[in-house]
Amino acid sequence: MLQVSIWTRIFTLIVVVCGILWALPNALPEQVRAKIPTFLPHQAINLGLDLQGGSYLLLSVDFEQVMRDREENLVGDIRAGFRKAGIPMKFLPTRNNTVSVQVTEPARLDEARTLLQTLNPTMSNSALAFGNKQYAMSEPGDGVFNLQMSNDYRTQIRGQIMDQSIEVVRRRIDAMGTREPTIERSGDDRILVQVPGLQDPAQLKDMLGKTAKMTFQLVNEQANPMASIPPIGSEILDMQSQNKNIPGGKIVVQRRVMVAGDRLTDASQGFDPQTGQAVVNFRFDSVGARQFADVTRQNIQHQFAIVLDKQVITAPVIQSAILGGSGVITGNFTAQSANELAILLRAGALPAPLKPLEERSVGAELGADSITAGRYATVAGLGLVALFMVLRYGLFGVFANLALTLNVILLLATLTAFGATLTLPGIAGIVLTMGMAVDANVLIYERIREEQRNGRGMLAAIDSGFQRARDTIIDANMTHLIASLILFQLGTGPIKGFAVALGVGIITSFFTSVFVTRLIVITWLNTVRPRKLVI
Repeated sequence: MLQVSIWTRIFTLIVVVCGILWALPNALPEQVRAKIPTFLPHQAINLGLDLQGGSYLLLSVDFEQVMRDREENLVGDIRAGFRKAGIPMKFLPTRNNTVSVQVTEPARLDEARTLLQTLNPTMSNSALAFGNKQYAMSEPGDGVFNLQMSNDYRTQIRGQIMDQSIEVVRRRIDAMGTREPTIERSGDDRILVQVPGLQDPAQLKDMLGKTAKMTFQLVNEQANPMASIPPIGSEILDMQSQNKNIPGGKIVVQRRVMVAGDRLTDASQGFDPQTGQAVVNFRFDSVGARQFADVTRQNIQHQFAIVLDKQVITAPVIQSAILGGSGVITGNFTAQSANELAILLRAGALPAPLKPLEERSVGAELGADSITAGRYATVAGLGLVALFMVLRYGLFGVFANLALTLNVILLLATLTAFGATLTLPGIAGIVLTMGMAVDANVLIYERIREEQRNGRGMLAAIDSGFQRARDTIIDANMTHLIASLILFQLGTGPIKGFAVALGVGIITSFFTSVFVTRLIVITWLNTVRPRKLVI
């Protein structure tokens, strides 16, 4: 009689049992899943935005604001450099993204030219234009130097900003505890964000709309915050109020940043042990801790402003030097707002402001309807295919249906184990996979029939049918698998969901048709020992 090696039996049994264990939580209520021991599979498959509802945002990256900030930084560097060198100069109006500076002492033009070249770094980290200057410098005459951002540098900045923005958005959303968000580039300056399970797009928009650029700056205590023009080297900012019903007023801070927010290594929400008020605890890296210690040591009894996105959160008076590299941000925080601020600080600052272009919320009711429709489609497809196989192949059709059921179980188990997200197109991929799984059994059974017609005996026909059909099944599955890989690589969103379900289904259907069905048939032959094969 036909035999299957003991190792093949063990391997098949282990795969089937593991598949059932991983897929079982999907059939259990959430309350029951919560009671499953942690050492056992207890996670259900993640549902996409179209199945469980959630929030959808299309964001635009404000590159022009970044370009203006770069120009302001260049102006500040030139002013500080010329002042240190004692070179008399004045700035001319900025036009067409060009910084113009005029040296009023002709004898020092060469010195000024050398200084500007020093302040204009090369694009050493760019494969696009290695060694080129960030700004193209020209001299129209009369002691004027023009510095205009080069096209290569502008292209480099746009690419870096998009990559960094997507990464910061991802970290912020992950910190909110959501599962399987979709964050991807859309065009040259847009980011598409889909967060399943989050029904409030306003909360998401508020979280992503803040650049979260935190700085620590000294307060100009002699300046009048009500003045229309701030003193040189200072700026007038809004002050956050301790009472939401009362405006916070204005405060004048020095433009010089004493400690930058990117020196923060950790931030967490906590509570003041004396007042019970929600606060944000923060910690600097080694460089930031040294800077923080220096500024607090040198400015005791002076106000030190903590600024977030050009708004002063708090401006306490420094009572003593803070040497530990950590501190506390106090303000009119609730536990939620303190936690949100901590999330923003941990995720880092956005390199450019994000402007919402489109937002919508997909209701859970629509997702429930989609799940119900998908369940009906899956059950209907499974039932019709099972009925056809029984009518066409009798007992062997039952064997094929058993393998088909295991195929669906293994497919769900694989998607669950790898944390894939199931979407409505993914359900379509599962339904398509069921037809493909049965197709493999049809090839095997028709090959067995053909061998019988050619005069082979029962055992020889079964053995030859499985052996010869296997090559055809492999060829067919490989072409489908290649197509699914191409869809996954080139597609986005729903297309990827369909490709994942299809690709995994191809692998599981091959396993069930070649291993499981053959094992079932051979076990039946060894147990029943029929005298005649009816198929």
